[in-house]
Amino acid sequence: MIDILFCGNDGVFDGVLTCTLSILRRTQTDEPFCFHIFTMDVSHLDERYTCISQEHIDMLDDAVKAHNAHNTVMLHDVTRYYMKAFSGCPNEGAYCSPYTLIRLFADVVKGIPDKLLYLDADIMFNRDIRLLWDTPLEGYEYAAARDHYGKYLISPGYINAGVLLFNMRYARQTGLFKKARWWIRRKKLVFADQSALIRSTTRRKLLAQRFNDQKFLHRHTVVRHFSKRLFWLPYPHTDNIKQWHIDKVHSVFRYRQFDDIYDEYYKIIKEPIKEKT
Repeated sequence: MIDILFCGNDGVFDGVLTCTLSILRRTQTDEPFCFHIFTMDVSHLDERYTCISQEHIDMLDDAVKAHNAHNTVMLHDVTRYYMKAFSGCPNEGAYCSPYTLIRLFADVVKGIPDKLLYLDADIMFNRDIRLLWDTPLEGYEYAAARDHYGKYLISPGYINAGVLLFNMRYARQTGLFKKARWWIRRKKLVFADQSALIRSTTRRKLLAQRFNDQKFLHRHTVVRHFSKRLFWLPYPHTDNIKQWHIDKVHSVFRYRQFDDIYDEYYKIIKEPIKEKT
């Protein structure tokens, strides 16, 4: 079983769906996938902050089973964990949303196995996921690639936490997540959960940039991360183009490598909703 973790609310569903389809279409394997979804209701902070809908979970489940009947989707409502650990904490107004914090419950949520690949929703796979999944992790809490800008602006080994391959057994032993939650509760951090994880790390493995390419799409790129990036033309500016902004992916990046994925995505989201029996 290959276990994947996404975190968020309905606002990231298009990202979760397109990323999931990219995994399934770029990977040739009979091994089934389990897609874990952490979500929560903190609508007291923002009316948009509600759990990902059951309608979307059912849509995702149908999509993954169309590729392999043994693929599964598991929804985990972590609201109670969040309220107990992070409600009112200094990082509740995190740079993106409180949903960036909830992967830090991976060690306490039931049903999480000893190996887990966490992915941000704004990611597409360009090559077989096993090139990443098969990375040896013995003696490491996780494997991650350097942050494209952080490795220049912060430190050469500064990592981006959008792609994290966890050795959950070892991370539980070292208390990685428990220590990270301690930081979140007690100190305002620039990059919230990412900063907390980095400060709490005992031992990590650095991956090649092709496993989390935040700027370019090369032939050897395994993971293209559609994070905010700097553009120099027609004048220096930043833009936050996501993979579900398909017109911009075509016109700005001029990517056509994902068009087969987009075709399947369009068919799924345009299908009539099935009536529950």
